[in-house]
Amino acid sequence: MLSIRYSDGLVPVVVQDAGTGDVLMVAYANDEALHLTIQTGYAHYFSRSRQRLWKKGEESGHLQRVREILVDCDEDCLLYRVEQAGAACHTGYRSCFYRTIDGEILGEPLVDPAKVYANKP
Repeated sequence: MLSIRYSDGLVPVVVQDAGTGDVLMVAYANDEALHLTIQTGYAHYFSRSRQRLWKKGEESGHLQRVREILVDCDEDCLLYRVEQAGAACHTGYRSCFYRTIDGEILGEPLVDPAKVYANKP
């Protein structure tokens, strides 16, 4: 396995739909999250705001099955090619990239986040 170059213990992860090529989100992984992703086949990340590991979809059920992990030429960024179940974005949209720079909303949310996270702390 390549030697990933972590900055402050984290590496950015670009997440792409394996079927369509759409960019779904950007997150961060530490060494433990990367190893869990490799071991389980499901995307794990490190939440900078919560300061803990999390499995994508652990609350929403919108899991990411990782089909391939690519490393950039500098070994300081990862690309997860995934099969996304449901919405990738916590706002309910399929992708976190649902707005233009001018604020135009593209598409409709797949789910209502208030209902998805209603019983979650």
